[in-house]
Amino acid sequence: MSLLDHDCFNKVSRRYAILIDVGYLYAAAAEVLLGATSRREYKVDAEPLISALISRARSQLPDGELLRVYWFDAARDRVPTVDQRVIAHMELVKVRLGNLNSRGQQKGVDAMIRTDLEQLARHRAIHEAILLAGDEDMVSAVEIAQAYGVRVHVWGVEPPYGTNQAERLVWEADTVDVISGDDCRPYFAKLGTAAAASAKIAGAPVAEPVPQQPSPASVFGQRHSVAVTMSAAEALEEAEQARPAFVRSTTGGKFDQDVVISIGEYVAHKWVLTRGRENIADLLPGPTLPTVIDKELLVEAEKELGYSLRDHPGARIWVRDGFWERVNREFNIER
Repeated sequence: MSLLDHDCFNKVSRRYAILIDVGYLYAAAAEVLLGATSRREYKVDAEPLISALISRARSQLPDGELLRVYWFDAARDRVPTVDQRVIAHMELVKVRLGNLNSRGQQKGVDAMIRTDLEQLARHRAIHEAILLAGDEDMVSAVEIAQAYGVRVHVWGVEPPYGTNQAERLVWEADTVDVISGDDCRPYFAKLGTAAAASAKIAGAPVAEPVPQQPSPASVFGQRHSVAVTMSAAEALEEAEQARPAFVRSTTGGKFDQDVVISIGEYVAHKWVLTRGRENIADLLPGPTLPTVIDKELLVEAEKELGYSLRDHPGARIWVRDGFWERVNREFNIER
């Protein structure tokens, strides 16, 4: 190997990525700066904020090469907002969207962060990772990444008191850095009453309230308990709001195979987001679903179609095919 080749190899091996839990970043910064608990109460100038975070990373890893910034946020029906579309056009920034339900809660974001960090490490795409997050759910992904030789630098936002990051996450980090409120101040502004009302009408994402005396258990345990206590009516409302536009507009009153398969894929995608990868993994390896789950799948598909599948065995098969195509893709299973 020539000296030039050796230098190029070293440069690639020093590559790093920045993974940002936007819900945590916004909520933590808004609390310390503005005393705000809802994302409808403030506006964020995201483009210069992201540029500032990249500059911070480059100053801390001067010999590294930025692969990209992963911007994990949420949106209704996973349809990006205007701000998210602007961010998606930034160089070296990849927007990853979870679903935002009717209660303003993010679904599937933590799972995407864990999956991306693990995949980057497993495929040797990076040597170091900067993780701006606070949830204890990130610990397993940090441990896996470290097992593949990746150094994980955990960043947090200065809390007004106590802590806003899970203690175990801080323990497992290779290094820890705290972004001060002053560093965040140029990018956050509180909205007036009229602007906040407009944001509510527009369906802006909502940050979960932070307890008065937060602890890792109270701050990061709440999002798991909410799904368990959600009423049937709320679950139906969320399902209706999550219906993708392309399904509504292409059914056309007939059973088109591609449309029916896409509905099966959509139902599987929604299940992974709302029930978690762990629960969906119990269905593997397939292709036969438990009777109760199979019935639920067909009911969900009928809601999207607006027609009964009882007398259409071929369409029922297409729904199941779409379901398994999505699940197999999610879990990287080849058939």
